[in-house]
Amino acid sequence: MRNSSQPDAAGLAFGVGAYTLWGVLPLYIHLLKGIPAFQVLAHRVLWSLALLLVLILVLRRAKGILAAARGRTLLLLVGSALMIAINWIVYIWAVQNNHVLEASLGYFINPLVNVALGFAFLGERLRRLQGVAIAIAAAGVIVLAASGGGALWISLLLALSFGLYGLLRKVAAIDALGGLTVETLLLAPFSAALLIHAGQTGTAAFGQSDHMDLLLALAGVVTALPLLLFAAAARRLPLATLGLLQYIAPTLQFAEAVLLFGEPMRTAHIVTFALIWTGCALYAFDTVRAARVSAPRPAPE
Repeated sequence: MRNSSQPDAAGLAFGVGAYTLWGVLPLYIHLLKGIPAFQVLAHRVLWSLALLLVLILVLRRAKGILAAARGRTLLLLVGSALMIAINWIVYIWAVQNNHVLEASLGYFINPLVNVALGFAFLGERLRRLQGVAIAIAAAGVIVLAASGGGALWISLLLALSFGLYGLLRKVAAIDALGGLTVETLLLAPFSAALLIHAGQTGTAAFGQSDHMDLLLALAGVVTALPLLLFAAAARRLPLATLGLLQYIAPTLQFAEAVLLFGEPMRTAHIVTFALIWTGCALYAFDTVRAARVSAPRPAPE
């Protein structure tokens, strides 16, 4: 019998697939560089909603989602919709304005922000090594701030918005598909209004070329597919394994920033990333060690 604390092959494939797609997302956004960031966000919301509604109809999930998205859960989803909108617009703007390096830094910090938020708001115990990891990562942020790193706000806003998004979704009593659908429904009126205004003022990107229209329409798949893969992985993988896989995305983003987009690496960046990576390594080591300690021992034959 397979130990339930060990990942299965399908779960691992889903997890690697999700984080790899998030890792190469800058390549897609870079193709939309000439389109205003808020229009990209609006298309991402509306095309995602269209795809999610089709999935809900096929899976016959509408009644369950409507029943769940009420009262406190709906209020939490209003908050999570705001956080994911902030995260998406900052990320899109960062990629379009050659700040992928700072974006990757934000997602390296994010797991440590999650630990800190869990300690502050959920009463989760902060293990000593986790505290050391957070302190080292914080030192890296301070180094970049002291050097006059003007784009540090991107890293911090991405890490905090996604951390708060995860916190709100953790306590909201609704699954991944239902939650994402409600969030996009909440954002849809604002997105539609923005695109209508762009059309009336002659600044709409959609309808200018078949190539660009196709890229914008793909925003639904680009947004929803990794989230659905992630949800499938989360059901099959131990949290420790999922926590380690999350470093795939910022690692790919970092490589793209330096190798493909030619973003400069200043001395302050090198010191900051060294400290952040040290903190992440300690966090990963502590996560694996804790998982091994808590894993059930095989029964004697």
